[in-house]
Amino acid sequence: MTTVVPTPPPSHGRFATGFLETFRSLRWRNFRLFFSGQLISQVGNWLSLIAMTLLIYELTDSAFLLGLLAAAQFGPVLVIGPWAGLIADRYPKRTILLVVQSIAMLQSFALAALAFQPEPSLVAIYAVAFIGGLTIAFDNPARRSFVTEMVPESDINNAVSLNSALMTLSRVVGPFIAAFLIATVGFGWAFLVDGISYVAVLVALAMMRTAELRPSVAAARAKGQVRAGMRYARSVPELWIPLVMMAIVGTLAFNFNTVLPVFVNRSLGGDDVMFAVLLGVVSIGSFSGALATARRRSISIQQVAGCALAFGVAIGLLGLSPNLAIALPVGIAMGAASIAFMTASTAIVQIRSDPQMRGRVLALQSMVFLGSTPIGGPILGWVCEQFGARYGLAIGAVGALGAGFWGLRRSRGSEHYAVADREAEVAVEDAIEELAGDPEMPDSGPVEPAAVTGEPTGERRVPARP
Repeated sequence: MTTVVPTPPPSHGRFATGFLETFRSLRWRNFRLFFSGQLISQVGNWLSLIAMTLLIYELTDSAFLLGLLAAAQFGPVLVIGPWAGLIADRYPKRTILLVVQSIAMLQSFALAALAFQPEPSLVAIYAVAFIGGLTIAFDNPARRSFVTEMVPESDINNAVSLNSALMTLSRVVGPFIAAFLIATVGFGWAFLVDGISYVAVLVALAMMRTAELRPSVAAARAKGQVRAGMRYARSVPELWIPLVMMAIVGTLAFNFNTVLPVFVNRSLGGDDVMFAVLLGVVSIGSFSGALATARRRSISIQQVAGCALAFGVAIGLLGLSPNLAIALPVGIAMGAASIAFMTASTAIVQIRSDPQMRGRVLALQSMVFLGSTPIGGPILGWVCEQFGARYGLAIGAVGALGAGFWGLRRSRGSEHYAVADREAEVAVEDAIEELAGDPEMPDSGPVEPAAVTGEPTGERRVPARP
């Protein structure tokens, strides 16, 4: 198929301002449609996420059942994540997104119908949550890699930055809107608004001009491609060490929707609204952490480990907070440390992945991060139920600290890598997009190459990719 290069609107000449430069990737029609649809839909996603968590907790008053909800939501990522990444490598990503987003819309409407009932069925809620987990498994690798197909290569950096800023906005705004809707009109309306929001992204995808897309080379059909992706990740230390750290931290520390509702309600004496506010504050911290991470000129395993240590300290301090007045500012620090850890680890994965393996490696990353939640969620839920939410936070702190110290130890003597500064920026911004937290970053222009290092020294060399 012949690729048609889209024609941008006429240049503004001397009237081109910094504002226009910041939003320059919106010149391209396909990305403009994508951005508009996602702007609405991603806020809606947060409405359902918050509403489902609080609905289960209100119906059951059980931290363990909150953990089972996390298992239902993210279990499919653990089971089919690598295969979903292979699908993203093999088939048109726009088609995948159309199918997945349609199913997700139906899921939100089903949740709304259940929430409007006087006595919602727990089994039905968990079943619908499981279907949502299936959509997450396929949506994550396809959506993240689709951004680069909608704009010319020269505008990829700007497009990823804008998409990251969009995700940040939804992460900060979504919990507060959810709190307002739940407190005023109830859970059902939060799910209904989310379902309606999918119309925007489906219309945007349908209106795209497929001839103007820049599809990446599809992975050829062959036996053992998923296993090959796993073996490839295992053979590259700069992929394997961050993935193991992410698995540990994802299992024990990234279970906010299981631990925080119990912590706010039982330990701090807050209500549903205060849980949403605390989660929103954590997201504000994520925004500031993204600012700091996006300005790094180097990425190393040591930095990933250091961020894990900072995350562990912040979780521990939150667990020691005596009241909401202390918990809120600590939540900002925890959010900053969490996004710094995930951004640094994802950036290395992005940089060191072979292009034809990237979809599978990103799916493997999602599997160890999101897919570890079904394991850690019920465990931490049981701990919170039996001993209190502060013990659940303590386990998360120990897990993050342990992962950080292990990463520092394993990174000793690792090889040294250099990448172009532009490649490093794109990798960082892709990582922030995944976790919904990045500021907009104008292109700073060509600079000296940035290093991705195992241990900092004066030498920088680029080894051959395996």
